[in-house]
Amino acid sequence: MRVSCRVNGEPRTADDVWAGESLLYLLRERLGLAGAKNACEQGECGSCTVYLDGVPVCACLVAAGQAQDREVRTVEGLTGPDGALDRVQRAFVAAGAVQCGFCTPGLMVAVHDLLARDPAPVDQDIREALAGNLCRCTGYEHIMAAVRLAAATPASTPTGPEGHDDHH
Repeated sequence: MRVSCRVNGEPRTADDVWAGESLLYLLRERLGLAGAKNACEQGECGSCTVYLDGVPVCACLVAAGQAQDREVRTVEGLTGPDGALDRVQRAFVAAGAVQCGFCTPGLMVAVHDLLARDPAPVDQDIREALAGNLCRCTGYEHIMAAVRLAAATPASTPTGPEGHDDHH
């Protein structure tokens, strides 16, 4: 089957998609977007979290065909059009919340979603929002620090010399 959708604001089409194929496979293998990671394939780890029509989902649990005529936004879509990092990405780097990097894309999407819903979350809210994302390397303290840092950074803070902001 053919699947056509918008990915990170651009129309994309994949042919010969098989019925049991996941959105994660479509993104990584057919469209070359390797940001979302394939870890558990059971929706338990959060490494493959992407937005589907503005709602965070585990791409490993969504059939590729379900993305037909819908909007998908991956971790690659969080950056500005000039490649400038958004405040969540910058905060993860600044706080040292990136180690092996496997869980990082899913965590960034989850944090991005949290801050869109709650611009000033308390630690309990952060823990709850990240409960579906597993990390084996960091012990979570650096991740918590990154979320606090991102929350303390206004969404409209310029990301580069051109003055672009986080809004897409």
